[in-house]
Amino acid sequence: MKTPLRQPIRVMLVDDHTMVRRGLATFLKVFDDLQLAGEAESGEDAIRLCADVLPDVILMDMVLPAMDGATATRLIRQQFPQVQIIALTSFKEGALIKQALEAGAIGYLLKDISAEELVQAIRAAHAGRATLSPEAAQALVQNASQPPTPGLDLTEREREILALMVEGLNNIQIAGRLTVSPATVKSHVSNILSKLGVSSRTEAATIALRNHIVP
Repeated sequence: MKTPLRQPIRVMLVDDHTMVRRGLATFLKVFDDLQLAGEAESGEDAIRLCADVLPDVILMDMVLPAMDGATATRLIRQQFPQVQIIALTSFKEGALIKQALEAGAIGYLLKDISAEELVQAIRAAHAGRATLSPEAAQALVQNASQPPTPGLDLTEREREILALMVEGLNNIQIAGRLTVSPATVKSHVSNILSKLGVSSRTEAATIALRNHIVP
């Protein structure tokens, strides 16, 4: 009895550079168990194409025009959870890696990896196993060891009020600018000071400027 032939892993390419996609498409042809399912040059195109071709694995660039790769990854994984996505990019910043993995990417690789490493990562992703480049793993460790950036938990309204505090406005002036009550502003200011871990408006303004929390 003959062993049934295994279906090739269908790979979709998402990159805004034509030459990168062309090189990856040529690479896929070398391996009998890999097959090009489609190509997209933007996050929006990737989502539309994914619905049409339903690939097994997507190689996703992280820096794309309009919609970035992390956003596209998250939306695709929400709609098509069976599709595995590998971030394939030139950037190794810890924050970008964290965004990609939180969005649902199963791997994060740099574009300078070897063909053999890439094909192994595609096969691993298809089997549900994660792959991180050594540089990405190191960046994640370094990112995790750094204290969190102040102000990440501020709401949009709190950021707006903080920006006015940086301008030197008092609660009554802020209330007038935003057409809310001074009591509401006072409550927001109290939350801002608490979240930033400071006791004065001056300290809050200093931290806001130093950490680029507000423009």
